[in-house]
Amino acid sequence: MKRRAFIKTGVGAGLAAGATTMLGGFGRLSAWPGPAGELPYDLVAVKGGEPDRMFDKAIDTLGGMQAFVKKGQSVVVKPNIGWDVSPERAGNTNPLLVKRIIQHCLAAGASMVYVFDNTCDKWDQCYVTSGIKQAVSDAGGKMVPGNQESYYQQVDIKMGKKLRSAKVHELILQSDVFINVPVIKHHSSAGLTLSMKNLMGVVWDRMFWHRNDLQQCIADYATFTRKPDLNVVDAYRILTRNGPRGVSPADVSLQKQLLLSTDMVAVDAAAARIFGKEPNDIGHIRIAEQMGVGRSDLNSLKINKIIL
Repeated sequence: MKRRAFIKTGVGAGLAAGATTMLGGFGRLSAWPGPAGELPYDLVAVKGGEPDRMFDKAIDTLGGMQAFVKKGQSVVVKPNIGWDVSPERAGNTNPLLVKRIIQHCLAAGASMVYVFDNTCDKWDQCYVTSGIKQAVSDAGGKMVPGNQESYYQQVDIKMGKKLRSAKVHELILQSDVFINVPVIKHHSSAGLTLSMKNLMGVVWDRMFWHRNDLQQCIADYATFTRKPDLNVVDAYRILTRNGPRGVSPADVSLQKQLLLSTDMVAVDAAAARIFGKEPNDIGHIRIAEQMGVGRSDLNSLKINKIIL
């Protein structure tokens, strides 16, 4: 199927301890009654529910999806769908979370919600095995491919030090709203896959990043002007080792957590804490903050902590 037609039609113990203590005590849900356009929190952290229910509670405290998506706007949702593994393996974003995000976008009046990833394993198999293709279909969104260079457009990364340009998927450049939905997991090269690392799936040539200081390239791309409007970090199941693909379910820890923020550095700092790491342990978090992308000092942020 031709590109335009396709887009139009769609297609461990230490870790557990860190997850309960690193972000501090959790409070009960407090909804945001404030004016539209103002967000009450820099970060929302939810613990103890299923992925869809945790997202319901988190987005409600930020004023609902209508705080990000207006009637008639197009939305692109970018999960991690890089690997041909089932949800229980935690190599990809949880399909229930993706489904609920799409439902919220459409309820807010989105004209269309597109979902894609530039996968590592064979793209169509990843889409099916991850459960995300079915979830997107059930929610009323459209899966689109990311497997051909013709889908990508060259852009300048003006603040980049190692990464000065990149070919970026056209949906990232053309859609009105961009929602970034990574899963927290171990990564053998980057340390962790979080929201900034997940953006490697919106560009064509990822190998350049690996050959030219991966941590710096991740931070460089995070300076690009088309940043995510919202980052939703899936910490329901966490791949604790052998990432980014994992080897077996024994690599996975069930954490039942979720993070939301408009600030990639802040949400990645909190995600690192859930994994049992300090933000400065992860090179691209440290570098991105130095480059002015966001804030990693969680003590300086307004955080809403919810337990279900």
